[in-house]
Amino acid sequence: MKVVIQRVKYASVTVDDEIVGSIDKGYLILLGIGHEDDENTVDKYVKKISNLRIFEDENNKMNKSIIDICGDILVVSQFTLYADCTRGNRPSFVNAGKPEMANELYEYFKKKCSEYVNKVESGVFGADMKVELLNDGPVTIILDEDSI
Repeated sequence: MKVVIQRVKYASVTVDDEIVGSIDKGYLILLGIGHEDDENTVDKYVKKISNLRIFEDENNKMNKSIIDICGDILVVSQFTLYADCTRGNRPSFVNAGKPEMANELYEYFKKKCSEYVNKVESGVFGADMKVELLNDGPVTIILDEDSI
């Protein structure tokens, strides 16, 4: 699994000129699911994401989690996080999860996030999406197998 977390003031995702998900203060999460991922992988990542202390406290120190600030989460599936560009100039995506399996884990990921925060919105799996956000900080955190 590969996850890009952006701390945002707001974010939205649009499909076919219609907003399908939007949040206020919280996380925009770009989620890449690999072929070896399973529900245990999701559980581990969601727990880490929910407890990351990357929101500022009263002393302007990154010391609060998304739970502490009652923030929102917008999850957008992004298989291109698994781009392998080591050969040539055209990326390979052979390490990305197959669509059916990845979609199941994407849905499970959203469900698990909703156990930690009140509002979880999402894009549409496999759709051509347009994402708009105001990155706060900017703060962007990348999580993968090496950082969990």
